[in-house]
Amino acid sequence: MAGDPGLFGPRSVTWQMHSDPMMWIAGIRALYLQALHPRAVRGVLQNSDFRRDAWGRLMRTARFVGTLTYDTTDAAERAGARVRRIHRLLSATDPATGERYGVDEPDLLLWVHCAEVDSYLQVLRRSGYPLGDAHADAYLDEQRESARLVGLDPAAVPGSRAALAAYFARVRPELAPTPEAREVDDFLRRPPTPAALVPARALLWQRVAQLAYGTLPAYAHELYGRPAPPPATVTRRLRATGRLLRAIPPTIRWQLPPRHILRAVARLGPGTRPAPYKLRPSAAILDGPKDAQGELRG
Repeated sequence: MAGDPGLFGPRSVTWQMHSDPMMWIAGIRALYLQALHPRAVRGVLQNSDFRRDAWGRLMRTARFVGTLTYDTTDAAERAGARVRRIHRLLSATDPATGERYGVDEPDLLLWVHCAEVDSYLQVLRRSGYPLGDAHADAYLDEQRESARLVGLDPAAVPGSRAALAAYFARVRPELAPTPEAREVDDFLRRPPTPAALVPARALLWQRVAQLAYGTLPAYAHELYGRPAPPPATVTRRLRATGRLLRAIPPTIRWQLPPRHILRAVARLGPGTRPAPYKLRPSAAILDGPKDAQGELRG
């Protein structure tokens, strides 16, 4: 529908944040973190070809996030319905007990959601993206809409940094370095690559994976059993990477698939182009999702 601002709208924090190229590194960090929940990672590995198509999974996640952020409200609702329908059909088995459970259990969906939004915030903020505390809280509040679309009750989803920290403290005892988590770790460190591309994997991919791993919280490093560089070193590397990627003009970056941003700007006008400078500590941003004319929605 022409002029439809979608779930969040061009004045939301989500609209600005999700256009940043560091979201790709944040996505890899989310995979590392999500894999530490035994029931969640089994749900992935027992129901997908992650081992052969991890890049495809990352791209599908990027398309889903892009649709929810920049596409029309109807397109976002349809994407959410499709995900919920698929999840209802899938289950996983605990190898120790034989218990079979659905991958759409609220606790599992909540873990996946929180690991994602935490990764987006942590990586972007540490890489120099101009996101203040109030913006971070506004982002988490906005993302309750994304949680709703995958089947969660928004009232049960952390909507602030304090609530998110409390959630991670509560779920921390459930995390473990299972064989499935090790498998994800091994894959992300050394994904299968044609022989001719092995040097490129060592030069580029392993550095990206190491950077994403380094941004994990200390307890995740302990569970994986691998040290990370000192936090200050990781932050310096994140900032250097952020400067490098952000130096590429957005109009070039946005040409890459899935091109949601270009379609959104064409639909709503050039003034809606996402940009970090639009994140100002103003009521216009922090009041919540708006429509294309700047009116509060719902």
